[in-house]
Amino acid sequence: MRGRKAMIDVGIGFARSCELIRIFTLEGSLTNKNIPTDKFQDYDFSYFVTDIEYFKKSDDWLDYFGKRLMLQKPEAMELFPSELGSWFSYIIIFEDGVKMDLTLIPLHEYEEYFKNSDGLVEVLLDKDNIIQHPVIATDKMYHIQKPSSQSFDDCCNEFWMSATYVTKGLMRRELLVAAEMMNSVCRPQLLTMLRWKVGIETDFSLSVGKSDKFLQKYVSGETWTALVATYKMSSYEDMWEGLYTSFALFRETSHVVSNILNYSYPNYDEKGSKYIEWIRQTDI
Repeated sequence: MRGRKAMIDVGIGFARSCELIRIFTLEGSLTNKNIPTDKFQDYDFSYFVTDIEYFKKSDDWLDYFGKRLMLQKPEAMELFPSELGSWFSYIIIFEDGVKMDLTLIPLHEYEEYFKNSDGLVEVLLDKDNIIQHPVIATDKMYHIQKPSSQSFDDCCNEFWMSATYVTKGLMRRELLVAAEMMNSVCRPQLLTMLRWKVGIETDFSLSVGKSDKFLQKYVSGETWTALVATYKMSSYEDMWEGLYTSFALFRETSHVVSNILNYSYPNYDEKGSKYIEWIRQTDI
């Protein structure tokens, strides 16, 4: 399996050999010093080109990067509409296990690219010295942000409101509906509240990563065990238990956040809990 140096050398080698490519960048986790490296990380490359249509005529030029196991071209797919505008991307898994996400960007859009960048960018090649300012990779954009009192209130409101949807789904014996409400609406608010607590404890100086993957490092063992328990959804019994576990964890965490930030604790907890108990006691 090729390592970082080998893959970057391949990327630079192709960029240097092709006059249509003027800028070559690396994005994503490999530019983030706060993320541990491993063999499964993607190589997120971007080529800024003078003629994007030239590359789209054939996939043969991709052979330069190695023997492909799988190839996906999101902007050429019908089922999943394109989200990149004039850009064109290739998601490639090679036979040696390396995964590369390669994006072609019209050269004239380089200013917009850097303006809208998330900050995790390294410029590996700039043939024409177009980029006049230093580009230093940082994950600051992903740091936990201190919530306003309104955001705190909104999170509490959404959690307890969405909890009623989960409850109704369980009462109706609609497991998939209840699970969808739990996964897409209810638990995300719990995770948001947990992130805010971590932010308070770390002076809002870090990120817990994509999909909260580093959250476990910053919460107690008891909290982590409770959070993981909310993901047990293989039966109605598991879902009821997980739902009430989420109530207790959200209640505990939101009280801490409100006290430290000196925000009013809204009555959604009290009223929502009563309504949920009424649903459970009502003959459907």
